[in-house]
Amino acid sequence: MKSKIVNRVLDLAVEIQKIPAPTFGEQHRAAFVLEQFKKLDSLKDLVIDDVGNVYARLPGNNVARPIVVSAHLDTVFPGDLELAATRSPSRISGAGIGDNSLGVAGLQGLLWALYEDNVSLPGDMWLVATVGEEGLGDSQGMQAVVDRFGGRPLAYIVIEGMAYERIFHRALGVRRYRITIKTKGGHSWVDFGEPSAIHELASLVTKMSAIQLPDSPRTTLNVGLITGGTSVNTIAPTAYLDLDLRSTDLSQLNNLVELIQQEIREANRKGVQVEMDLIGARPMGEIPADHKLVDLASQVLIGQGVTPNLSIGSTDANIPLSRGVPAICIGLTHGGGAHTINEYILTRPLKAGLEQALKIVFAIFDNMI
Repeated sequence: MKSKIVNRVLDLAVEIQKIPAPTFGEQHRAAFVLEQFKKLDSLKDLVIDDVGNVYARLPGNNVARPIVVSAHLDTVFPGDLELAATRSPSRISGAGIGDNSLGVAGLQGLLWALYEDNVSLPGDMWLVATVGEEGLGDSQGMQAVVDRFGGRPLAYIVIEGMAYERIFHRALGVRRYRITIKTKGGHSWVDFGEPSAIHELASLVTKMSAIQLPDSPRTTLNVGLITGGTSVNTIAPTAYLDLDLRSTDLSQLNNLVELIQQEIREANRKGVQVEMDLIGARPMGEIPADHKLVDLASQVLIGQGVTPNLSIGSTDANIPLSRGVPAICIGLTHGGGAHTINEYILTRPLKAGLEQALKIVFAIFDNMI
């Protein structure tokens, strides 16, 4: 991978990072990516689909089934956040630069590398910039991609900006719930003693936090958002929280849900109404560590002098994996501060990360026909 291509990818990542793309609000970033694809004459079938995914097809020689390479457009940050990146020779910092502006720019980098070396692939390579990977998006973009292509591709390769050296071949189960509490409410002085939705919600959070979660299989619980109340001197009539539950084991995840549902039942009483609604779910799935796709990706990293880290995670790869279709998620560089305004990527490992992605594409076509 030539240095000029690596630098172009970094420049493009910074351009992409400047365009707000909250989940369900990726339209401007999608339009920008589509225009970048249009600059390359050999791409076909350029389109933004009904859910907002951007597609481009690099035609192959029709002797192999296609592959799909994707990266998600959206970020966890609100659309009105001031986006600014700072650069030094060794790193770039900025909200969403690694998750996933660099991943989206990497799609273009693959094309530049192929064009530079005048390489023709045995089959079509579909490049897709997806929507709805973060938060409550539930990977709706990737669902549309897999609905479209099904099991026809040799494999799905999902690209993230960070997590180089890791190969995600197992899909982490995720359930997300909104718990809402309603009470009569009232005046903080006159009606003192009446139940407050906020007080009830705080009590419920304390009880959920006391649930003993196993280290193995790893299981987590997080209250990510709390909203409610009317004013400082009002007994809150409504309040809600958004809850994120994860586990590497489906039975453990189901057990955790049942424990929380029991807490909900106990919290309901006269004057206190508690509801628990599912607002998101990510399915489990996996291909084994000895699957040909995992082995090919591992051999590429080993060839780079890197020990592969076979991992489980919640990525767009969850969708094809849950449907029994070969898929992995890989990263392009190292970084830190993901999902914070202090997010950063290291620039030096990107050359190896891009080469990794390209070599995996070649290896799939060479070995999975």
